Amino acid sequence: MVILQKERSENSRSYAVRVLLYNIIHLELQPGTAVSENELSTTLSLSRTPVREALIELNRIGLVEILPQRGSYISKIDYNIVEESRFLRLVTENAILKLLCDKIADADMDALDYNIKKQQRSLEQKNRETFLELDNEFHELLFRAADKMWSYHIIKEQMVHFDRLRSLSTKSKQHDYVLKDHEDILYAIRRHDSEMAEMLMTRHLTRHLSEKKELLTMYPDYFTNN
Repeated sequence: MVILQKERSENSRSYAVRVLLYNIIHLELQPGTAVSENELSTTLSLSRTPVREALIELNRIGLVEILPQRGSYISKIDYNIVEESRFLRLVTENAILKLLCDKIADADMDALDYNIKKQQRSLEQKNRETFLELDNEFHELLFRAADKMWSYHIIKEQMVHFDRLRSLSTKSKQHDYVLKDHEDILYAIRRHDSEMAEMLMTRHLTRHLSEKKELLTMYPDYFTNN
C-alpha cells in the first residue's frame, strides 16, 4: 500500500479517505481484498475512529463493502456502475467542450498545452501512475477553463469507478492513444469545432468497451458478474 504524505490542513478522516482512494484507484488495494481497521490504523499511524469513518465513506460511494461479522472488503469492479459513471461524464464533458469551442482564454489553452507536454514525457519515461494523474488533470483543466469546477467535483466523486478500470487498462498495455485523443480534442477546441470535439470525446470515453472482454479474461477475480 502506498502511504501518502498528510497535508497540513487535512484532518485524520480526510487523510484516510485520500490514501485509501489512491490505493483503490491505482489497484494497490486490489478488488476483493479484505481490509482491517486495526492494520490500516497502524499503517497510517491513525486511531481506529477516522479509519472506520473513511471506510464508511467509501462504502457510501460503492468502493468498500462492509459485511457485519465478516469485515470490510474492497468492492469488485462493476461494469454497470462504470458505464453509468462514463455516461454521466460524457454528457457533462461534451457540454463543457461546446462552451470551450465558443470561447476559451489563452491562459487556459496554454495550461492544456503544457499538460499535453507533461503527458508526453510521462509516456516516454513509462511512468504509468503519473500519466494517469495527468490524464485526470487534462479533464479537470477543461472544467476549469469553462468555470465549472462545482460540476467537476460532483463528477469526480462518481468517476472513481471508471478510474479503477482505466488504471487496470493502462496496467495491461501502453495506451499511447490516450495522449493522441487529448491532442485531437485540443485541436478541435482550437478550431472552435464543437461537433468534432464531441465526436472525439465520445470516442475517447468509449474505448474501454472494446477492452471489456480482454480485461474480464485477464482479471476475472476483479469483477462482479457482468
